Amino acid sequence: MAVPVRGRVVQTAFDESERRAWAGQADAYAASFAKLCAYPVPGLLDAAGVREGVRVLDVGTGTGAAAALACERGAKVTAVDAEPGMVARAALAAPEADMRLAALPRLPFADEEFDAVVGNFVLNHVGRPREALTELRRVTRPGGRTAVTIWAVPAAAGQALLGRAVQAAGITRPAHLPALAPEDDFLRTEQGFAALLGEAGLKDVVCDTVTWDHRTTLEEWWSGPAAGVATIGQIVTSQNPVVIAEIKSRFESLCMEFTTDGVLILPHAALMAHGQV
Repeated sequence: MAVPVRGRVVQTAFDESERRAWAGQADAYAASFAKLCAYPVPGLLDAAGVREGVRVLDVGTGTGAAAALACERGAKVTAVDAEPGMVARAALAAPEADMRLAALPRLPFADEEFDAVVGNFVLNHVGRPREALTELRRVTRPGGRTAVTIWAVPAAAGQALLGRAVQAAGITRPAHLPALAPEDDFLRTEQGFAALLGEAGLKDVVCDTVTWDHRTTLEEWWSGPAAGVATIGQIVTSQNPVVIAEIKSRFESLCMEFTTDGVLILPHAALMAHGQV
């Protein structure tokens, strides 16, 4: 089947900000937040029915955790990411996979090309989540499954730690980091996320909350924002050195709430939703 020819995608201000924020950040992400984000991957692949012989697409593969595990299961894996550095790292993690540079909401694949499509936290980084989900459904065959994760709101205590440090230092989100447009946003609850999948045309949608304690160190957790990783990192690194030092000091103080024997134990919560085409 030929890949459909469609019009040029107009990026939102949020999309453009995300591209800038993640440019060149693959190594810093791998050293800080990648292990955290990999936690839901086994359940995500289970929800999508990823097993031997299944044609699976991993969208927003990052450093390749989902692609690598899908390959281990014997699936026929294609994976994409919008950042070249992530594609390069993912190719090392999953050398058997077909790795490509591509971004939502337009993917370079034919209608109904895959048996299963997964997106681990990718919807947190797109300006039009409904359009992105519709695209994931488009490339999934009838009867196939699409499974995705996002961070829950309100955030779990461990996930909120860095934001609390920024807030304690008196910092607000800079104007050059736009939030998602109100008309594109949705409730980050089980009901809200399930409804979003339903709006995209998926059937028999199920959404569950996944909770876990992420174990890390103060130094590792600070390395992400210090390098500018994700929105929190962009907020931190846009400050002057004195303010950054104040944020770090607040962070170190707050870490005492979560530290046991030198280990930072951070409760996190994500929403995992899946449905059938």
